[in-house]
Amino acid sequence: MSTRPTKDQLAAAQDTTIPDVIAPGLDVLFCGINPGLYSGALKLHFARPGNRFWPALHAGGFTPRRYEPSEQEQLLDLKLGITNVVARTTARADELTADEFREGGKLLEAKVLECRPRWLAVVGITAYRTAFGFPKARVGPQEHRIGDTHVWVLPNPSGLNAHWTPAGLAVEFARLRTASEGRRNR
Repeated sequence: MSTRPTKDQLAAAQDTTIPDVIAPGLDVLFCGINPGLYSGALKLHFARPGNRFWPALHAGGFTPRRYEPSEQEQLLDLKLGITNVVARTTARADELTADEFREGGKLLEAKVLECRPRWLAVVGITAYRTAFGFPKARVGPQEHRIGDTHVWVLPNPSGLNAHWTPAGLAVEFARLRTASEGRRNR
């Protein structure tokens, strides 16, 4: 388990980046909005206590047990990865501009075309809508594809997103897992 960052470490993490967990040929590349300061300080994705990504990943059937953020590299063994729409860390996602999201969408598209995951799962509907210009997109599978990669939008697992319960997140993650397994077996 990771240690908690200090106030100074959190302040120093502003506007930094953290490395992607990515490799060619993944089954699913999960894509967060952008790293928060907690994640930036620890250089780990979805690291803040209260973020429900790791519990939802397990509850949705992607991992055999609940992983800790410090185990993120082990996702590659499961053909899973993590990146972000916008790489720069902020205290809150609302600190990002629409231009940053659109630029992030272009960079993400290039990353997907290079690494060719079977699925891109954008974790945050507003980030997807803004980055790719689909203002009416809804959670779930999208008609939009990037090359051969299918796109799915998941709810934002931040503890601040009270619209989605842990059970609801688990259902959405499981829907993606079922779809990704179905495509793999075709």
